Amino acid sequence: MTPAEHLKKTEKKRMDDLFRFLKFPSVSASSKHKKDMIDCARWLADHLKSIGFKARTFPTGGHPLVYAEYLVDKKLPTVLYYGHYDVQPPEPLELWHTEPFRPEIRKGAIYARGAADDKGQIFAHIKGLEAILKAEKTLPVNVKMLVEGEEEVHSAHLPAWIKKNKKRLAADIVVISDTAQYGKNIPAVTFGLRGIAFVEVFINGPNRDVHSGSYGGAIANPVNVLCGLIGQLHDKNGRVTIPGFYQKIKPMTKWERQQYRKLPYSKQAFLKETGSPELHGEKGYSTFERIWVRPTLDVNGITGGYQGEGAKTIIPEWASAKITMRLVPNQDPMDICNKIERYLKKLAPNSVKLKVVKHGGAKGVVVPTDGPWLEAAARAIKKGFSKEPVFTKEGGSIPIVVDFKEILGLDTLLIGLCQSDDNIHSPNERFAVKDFERGCKMAANLPFELAKARS
Repeated sequence: MTPAEHLKKTEKKRMDDLFRFLKFPSVSASSKHKKDMIDCARWLADHLKSIGFKARTFPTGGHPLVYAEYLVDKKLPTVLYYGHYDVQPPEPLELWHTEPFRPEIRKGAIYARGAADDKGQIFAHIKGLEAILKAEKTLPVNVKMLVEGEEEVHSAHLPAWIKKNKKRLAADIVVISDTAQYGKNIPAVTFGLRGIAFVEVFINGPNRDVHSGSYGGAIANPVNVLCGLIGQLHDKNGRVTIPGFYQKIKPMTKWERQQYRKLPYSKQAFLKETGSPELHGEKGYSTFERIWVRPTLDVNGITGGYQGEGAKTIIPEWASAKITMRLVPNQDPMDICNKIERYLKKLAPNSVKLKVVKHGGAKGVVVPTDGPWLEAAARAIKKGFSKEPVFTKEGGSIPIVVDFKEILGLDTLLIGLCQSDDNIHSPNERFAVKDFERGCKMAANLPFELAKARS
């Protein structure tokens, strides 16, 4: 029996196992689900044991993580698989068509919280590895697996655990499926992620809300000042005006530009997806370049003044804004936070007090494109999806990828199995049965291709 034949034979059982995994309300952000988190981690460890892995849970100071391994021979390459079993809160519940933790298949898709992010995707790898073990009685590579329970709450305790377990986690390459395909029937390998830097800006004026008739025109309005400062953070061409913001940024390679030209793109479809009336962004760059390879600055929210019904004629005591900046490789989050702080303090008038709270963030990463690992992943994807993958970047961030690089010295293969419109983090999250099955098939081929890459 081949791995493919085992997958075919166990189609119903694999779905039953996935449903058991999805039924755990493993919401890491909610203290009321602490026991559910523990139960889910234990179930996953037991399931990995049942298919031949050595597996156990580890305490972290927060929610437990699951570590498993199947070691064959030191001469073989070692692959570290990463995923997470925690999920986003399901609210608002009234928008779900079915209960979020009672998985159901409708119109060819599995509906449940965590179906795509990330239980379904990591489980496809688990089932692919199981198929190899059942068919071959061994694996062509050494496998280590790390499935955490705090990804949705910023992996608060994982970096420290990785540092303490560097020897245990020694490997040649990391594999993560926590991204998406480029489109329907267009599988993708992601070779880069943007980073992020986050600050909060506070403007204080009078020592209380004051009457705008009595004081307006004589003292500064914090909301007006804040809006004025924000308006100076971009120039007329959409470039960020913070001094030094673009230092050290490397230009795109010829290979990268070639990959973008291969991607199907429709301006009309993109605008329809977002609901925006027209494109906007840094002048001189394409949509792909703007969302994948150029750094950006966005105001995520502004607070200040009276927001209730009707009028209240005041000059507010204070105003604040949350600002995030998506970063590209070679930009350091704290350095960027320091730069925006200096710039805002220079721009701010003496008629207000300005404070910037710097939260740091995560660096951007790029997987080397000239080595054998990307090619191996592409071959496995072609066998699983019956189609050559495209190579893309993503504008979002997966901070743990940076930790794997900086702590363990490992590059990461990012192989998306779900679709970008699978309602991740939203009500009615789904994962197409077809994509799960193709993901399992890809995962049953990936270790063989990675073994070839090393040799």
